[in-house]
Amino acid sequence: MNIEQLLAERILILDGAMGTMIQRHALDESGYRGERFKDFSHDLKGNNDLLCLTQPSIIKDIHKAYLNAGANIIETNTFNAQRISLADYHMEDLAFEINLEAAKIARTAIEEYCKEHPTGSTIREHFVAGAIGPMNKTLSLSPNVNDPGYRAVTFDEVADAYFIQIDGLVKGGVDVLLIETIFDTLNAKAAIYAIQKYFREHKITLPIMISGTITDASGRTLSGQTLEAFYISVMHARPLSIGLNCALGASEMRSHIEELSHIASCYVSAYPNAGLPNAMGEYDEQPNDTASFIESWAKEGWVNIVGGCCGTTPEHIHEIASRVKNIKPRKLPILNMA
Repeated sequence: MNIEQLLAERILILDGAMGTMIQRHALDESGYRGERFKDFSHDLKGNNDLLCLTQPSIIKDIHKAYLNAGANIIETNTFNAQRISLADYHMEDLAFEINLEAAKIARTAIEEYCKEHPTGSTIREHFVAGAIGPMNKTLSLSPNVNDPGYRAVTFDEVADAYFIQIDGLVKGGVDVLLIETIFDTLNAKAAIYAIQKYFREHKITLPIMISGTITDASGRTLSGQTLEAFYISVMHARPLSIGLNCALGASEMRSHIEELSHIASCYVSAYPNAGLPNAMGEYDEQPNDTASFIESWAKEGWVNIVGGCCGTTPEHIHEIASRVKNIKPRKLPILNMA
C-alpha cells in the first residue's frame, strides 16, 4: 500500500522534533565530533545533521521512539544538510554523504521496528520523508538593511545545493521529499526546481510534501506572502500535501489550518510546535494539550497528516496518534474543471 492509498483511508502521523530529542542527550563537543572528526579544525557542537555520521545509533533510536509512539512518517535528520548551511561548520563537502546516511538510518529504523512488531505493522505503512529545510540564507530578503537589493546567495546556488541534498536522500531510500519550514517561498521554489530537475535527469518521481511557516499574527510568511498566495506559488509542483509547521503553537495555528483546508486541492498537513516558547526559549505545552488542539482540527475535517515540530516529543506524538486514530481524514475537494 502506498502513501496516497493510506491517506485516502486515515489520518497519517508525522513524527515530532528531532532537535528536542537530540538535546536530551546533552552531547558535548567530543560527542558531536566522534572519532572521525576528533581533530577537525572548527567547532562542531550544534551540527545536528552531522550526528548521522558520528552518532548514528542516537538518531536511529530517536526515529524508533517516534515509530513506537505511532508515527507513520519519520523525517530524516537533514534539516540543515545542504552545503550552504553546512558551510557554517566548514563541512559543505559532506552534504551528499550526510543525506545518504540519514536516509539509510531512517530506513533501517523502520525495518527494525517492523521486525520487532510483526503483528499489526508493516513496512508499507511507514514512510521515510527526506527533510529539506529552508537553509540559513534567503533569496527574497537582503541581510543588509542599507542595501535592500543585496542578496547573500543566488537562485542557482540555492538550487544546486538542494540538488546535491536530494541526490543523497533519494539514493539513501526516502519515500517522500518534504520541503519544510518555508519562510521564503523563493527558497522553496529553488527546492522545487531542484527536485523536478533531479526527477527529469534520473527518470524517477517521488511524492513531494510542502510545509510553510506563518511567522506572526499577520498570517504571512517572513517574505510577506499570505497563506493563499503561498499556496498558489507552490502548487505547480503538484504536491502530495501542503501544510504548516513551526513558528506557532497549535492554538495560534488553528485559523490558518482552517483556511488552508478550504483552499487546498491536495492533502493538508499540520505539525505545530508544543505551544510558544517561554522566556527561557523552552516549550512547556503538555502532550495532552497539543493533542487536544489537533484532535479538534481532525474532527472539523481539516487535516490529513498531523505531527509535531519544536518542543514535541514521542509523548506528544503518542497522544496525538491516540486522539485521531478513529477520526476520518479530510476529503479531497472535487474540482470543477469546466
